[in-house]
This record gives sequence, C-alpha cells and structure tokens, in this order.
Amino acid sequence: MRILTLQGSPNRNGSTAMLADEFARGARQAGHDVERIDVAYAGVHPCTGCVACGYGARPCVQRDGMAAITEKILAADMLVLATPLYYYGMTAQLKCVIDRFCADNSAIAGRRLDAVLLADAWSADDWTFDALVAHYETLCRYLGMRDRGQVLGYGCGTPSMTRASEHLREAYELGASL
Repeated sequence: MRILTLQGSPNRNGSTAMLADEFARGARQAGHDVERIDVAYAGVHPCTGCVACGYGARPCVQRDGMAAITEKILAADMLVLATPLYYYGMTAQLKCVIDRFCADNSAIAGRRLDAVLLADAWSADDWTFDALVAHYETLCRYLGMRDRGQVLGYGCGTPSMTRASEHLREAYELGASL
C-alpha cells in the first residue's frame, strides 16, 4: 500500500512528527511504502475562492506546491493527516492544504482512500479532540475515505511528554496493523 502522510506541524521534529514517524515505522515493517510531506514547508498558498477550478472541472490557477501534493495524493492508497491541536482544530498549514482539495474533490473522492488521523495536544481533558475528530470524520465522509484508525495523543505537549506516553506505541501498532 502507498501511504502519504501530510504532517501539519511547523515543528519537523516535535510530537506530531514523532507520531507520524512511529506510524510510518510500523507501516513499513508491515510492507507498506510511506512518504511524509511537511506541509508547512511545501509552499502551498491558501485557496482564494476564485472558483476558476470550477470545483474540479479545471486545474487550480495557483502555481505553488499544491500540484505536487495532489499528484502524490492521487497516487496513494492511504492518506494520513497528522497535526498538533491548535485551538481545538488542525494547524493552519494542514487546513490550507485541505482547503485546496476543492480543485480535485472528485478525483480524490474517486480514489476511495483509506485514512488515518494522528494528533497530539497538551491537554488531557476527555473532550480535547472532539472538534478535530468531528472535522476529520466529516472529511472522510465527504471524500469517501475509510477511517482506518486514530491516535489521539492526549497530554503530548512536548516531545518528552510524548516519549513518556503510550501514544507512540499506539501509532506504531496502528501502522503495523495495516
């Protein structure tokens, strides 16, 4: 299986990257090909709402890093969304990429991708991830993706907190289970 991880943290070596790397380690050991894109550094500009794409009828008019990401999404079998929790949602960098899906909604939905959510947050409150999970599940429904699992890293505000948690093991096991 070809797995593409969109890593949404601007911190390439933080808790989110650690979760993504452990997931990838497990998936690779299970025989899958995994690629990670750090979307904060992919040069993707926000959707301008110009609708020149006709919501999939034509390519996006912007010439930036999104075309390469879209090509990789359309070649993948699984899309992993990895993000730290920023004010109860995904990072702006990851949201920017997802907003740009509109130019390719039909093509992405036609892939019937599997999907995974990897997320981490400082907070350990039981409701911490409610809004993010609702958004992710709505994206899965809208794009016809099948949720294959979620690792919600409660209490993972720093790399040391993440290393001390069970969430790295959970990410590895989810990847290995594919």
